[in-house]
Amino acid sequence: MDMTWITSRIAVGGGIWNEENMQELVRKGVTHIIDMQIEFDDRPLAEPHGVYVLYNPTDDDFQIKPPELFQRGVDFALEALSDDESKVYIHCAAGVHRAPMMTLAIMRVLGWSLEKAKDLIQTRRYVVDFADCYVESVERFMEIYERAQPETTR
Repeated sequence: MDMTWITSRIAVGGGIWNEENMQELVRKGVTHIIDMQIEFDDRPLAEPHGVYVLYNPTDDDFQIKPPELFQRGVDFALEALSDDESKVYIHCAAGVHRAPMMTLAIMRVLGWSLEKAKDLIQTRRYVVDFADCYVESVERFMEIYERAQPETTR
């Protein structure tokens, strides 16, 4: 299974594709999956294991991504991470562009600076390639996200 732990509770990687890989994720404690790949929907594989899946498909087309794409993933991840026992696996087909992009958005919302989050993700998962348009998409989302937060949380 092609997965890399970025933090103790957030992992990034490639497609799950089959029952054997889903079982491996469950053995590693994954309780929630953010599936960013348009190529394959993990929900049927996850259902028998009680793993929650957000199917959030997006093309790896090197185009600016809409804030709604990130909002869905962030909401799902924050809800999952509110339970101390949960672990989140964020993936696309190869774990190079789309999954790291979503992981970056989640880490930014969790309070990481852009550079520190990028550095940690790339240090832990060396195959990550942060396309400029994807980083720009995350930062555009963060501007909207931060404006929407109550004054007391800023």
